[in-house]
Amino acid sequence: MNGLHLPRCPHCNDEPPSFAEATRLETKDHSGQIQRKWKIHKCMNCGGLVTTWALDWEQEPVQVFPDAQSPDHSIPARPRAYLFQAIESLHSPAGSVMLAASAVDAMLRLKGYKEGTLYSRIEQAVKDHLITPDMERWAHELQLDANDQRHADGNYPLPNLEDAKQCIELARVYAQYMFCFPTIVQNGIKEAGG
Repeated sequence: MNGLHLPRCPHCNDEPPSFAEATRLETKDHSGQIQRKWKIHKCMNCGGLVTTWALDWEQEPVQVFPDAQSPDHSIPARPRAYLFQAIESLHSPAGSVMLAASAVDAMLRLKGYKEGTLYSRIEQAVKDHLITPDMERWAHELQLDANDQRHADGNYPLPNLEDAKQCIELARVYAQYMFCFPTIVQNGIKEAGG
């Protein structure tokens, strides 16, 4: 198998992606018993590299690195949908940035921050210790970029792929902080018998 068959490129989210095999490598564990066949594939759209391994050269991959991005299921439906759409629209960075901002906005609304602008809700979330001051600073960057894209009459630069990835990462961190980590902690308490 020369090409890699994935529904989307994990770097640029191109659908369907076109991959070309760049190289192969075979490894064994310390005892020489477990053998892996590694392939490195190049996305023909963005040039990003994807590594796979299997037990045989012609076998479908056992694992793919990096894995496809998908939001955690402990994130509530609306922000998870916005975040998923932001990831899926990476090929359109301006849209992706706006969707990532909508994901953050939806998370704050679910936590009870519904009044005022997104900017003022973020500030209130810091005062209430829902998020950290550093998270506030990072969020303001996302919010301002999203505003720039919504106002077509401005002379704002269009975001590029890296800008969109940073905005998605911010939304992911917010989701982990507000929803995923508390779920993990609550499950840990239950499993410990508490």
